[in-house]
Amino acid sequence: MSKETVKNLEALRDEMRRLRVDAVIIPGTDPHQSEYVSDHWKLRNWVSGFTGSNGTAVVTLDQAGLWTDSRYFLQAAAELDGSGFVLHKEDVPGEASIEEWLVDNLEDGAVLAVDGYLFSINRAAELEELCGRNGLRFASDFDIADRVWTEDRPERPTGKVFIHEEKYAGESALSKIGRVLAEVKAVGADSIFIPSLDEIAWTLNLRGSDVTFTPVFVSYLYLSDEEKVLFIDEVKLDEDVRAYLKSMDVKVKPYDSVKDYLARVSVHETIMLDPVKVSDTLARALDCMKVYAPSPVAMLKAVKNEVQLAGTRKAMERDGAALVRLFMWLEENAGTGKYNEIDVWKKGMEFRGRSELYRGDSFGMIAGYKEHGAIVHYTADEESASTLAADGLLLIDSGAQYLDGTTDITRTITLGNPTVDEIHDYTLVLKGHLALARAQFPVGTRGSQLDALARIYLWEEGMSYLHGTGHGVGHFLAVHEGPQNIRLNENPTTLRPGMITSDEPGVYKAGKYGIRIENLVLTVEGEHTDEFGDFCKFEVLTLFPYDRSLIDCSMLTLQEKEQVDNYHKQVYERLSPYLAEDEKKWLADKTKAL
Repeated sequence: MSKETVKNLEALRDEMRRLRVDAVIIPGTDPHQSEYVSDHWKLRNWVSGFTGSNGTAVVTLDQAGLWTDSRYFLQAAAELDGSGFVLHKEDVPGEASIEEWLVDNLEDGAVLAVDGYLFSINRAAELEELCGRNGLRFASDFDIADRVWTEDRPERPTGKVFIHEEKYAGESALSKIGRVLAEVKAVGADSIFIPSLDEIAWTLNLRGSDVTFTPVFVSYLYLSDEEKVLFIDEVKLDEDVRAYLKSMDVKVKPYDSVKDYLARVSVHETIMLDPVKVSDTLARALDCMKVYAPSPVAMLKAVKNEVQLAGTRKAMERDGAALVRLFMWLEENAGTGKYNEIDVWKKGMEFRGRSELYRGDSFGMIAGYKEHGAIVHYTADEESASTLAADGLLLIDSGAQYLDGTTDITRTITLGNPTVDEIHDYTLVLKGHLALARAQFPVGTRGSQLDALARIYLWEEGMSYLHGTGHGVGHFLAVHEGPQNIRLNENPTTLRPGMITSDEPGVYKAGKYGIRIENLVLTVEGEHTDEFGDFCKFEVLTLFPYDRSLIDCSMLTLQEKEQVDNYHKQVYERLSPYLAEDEKKWLADKTKAL
């Protein structure tokens, strides 16, 4: 990989010299500002070799850097070796940000160029302001991929779009469009332009296969009372989907016509744009009044309806039963020396695939054995995959896409002979995980106000983790979904009934092991008091036991022991109807009272 990316890096620099560009920024996203992108837009991967979902490359004529967060420090260090790129760690004291680094390394009058399709309105404005303050020049029309990635670039995906039936979605697309436009009018706009793939899929009750693990399709959507237009490569639509769109008066236009269409929007129209999601290039094409505001689709999508929640609960049951079979297989085979981390993923897909509603995994399984568990977003390949043995910790973070819900679960187990430190650290992580799950909090509480509950026991012993504690999860959509989250960073979005969020504290000791425990939790209504008002709490959705052999019961309070026992009782009651007798026996043993 490194030899190939060095060649790609030099091709980029040749084009920079030709155009007299001094620096370029290459994010790991696409024109829709997606976290996970199709291969067609993986320009950052192509030029640097880094494959993580979060990371930004910066290239000058004589230097190259890659900025990423703590989830990918170890992975990036390995993938960037020999690539010509230097790893820069985000949110680490003493490490320069991209902006600081550019100011320190560019001379007055230097040109900073980007592809404006890959930068949101806000991000492009920030960079333009940075350049203005520091004597630099900014250009947002450097279409890097079209200029330098001319060989072996994957085509734009052409997978078929399909209808996500209302029996799973719980609401018609016409109803959703009406609710979206009502929110648009509430902020004084006539129309909305939606570039986000998951928001388009949710709004239209359509799904696709253009992005690995996320059932979305490459497109744009324009909505107003007068006209509704889906911009998409028409080869992706069969007659059923065409008829479905026509029934809702949604017109279809070519994907590449979107810029010209926006340029012709009436100057008398006011269009709503999410400045974090709409690209700078497409925003500049508009010559009408604009209202900049967060997309209303994000919040509407985040609050699941009763049909979606009922489906998700059923998906959790089927998923938990599949995991019983996977972990039974692990117990029987881990010590044979015949299987490695990749085999764990293959067996997971095999067991989950027995459900007729299964449509693939929701992300690439992280099966990190021993020291690999300390790499937060580790991905095994044929070269790196460790062979399992009858000792050490195995961290498995996995999830599935079912027609009726999306799952995401992490369990850390011992394959034998757990050490005192492993048991101690596991129990600390479990205590934080349990504390967050049992939280009751006033209506209007933000995730940042709850985050410390999951960390406090680690903090007390001088340990922590650098990733967030919780992310939103979609419904047969993106496994990472906003607008809510649970993390130290401030986020104004409050946790509302109907939102599904993860609860996943962890601790990672480089070269030794990683421990993470994750369930998905649903925000529900809690108690009401006349004096203090309404409260919310969490319903735990995920169904699978914790590893009892890693729990030091002397470190748990009576309340925590009861919480584990009650959860394990529910796990057995809800999973056992899906299991054979030997599987029930195995689960009964794993869910015995502490």
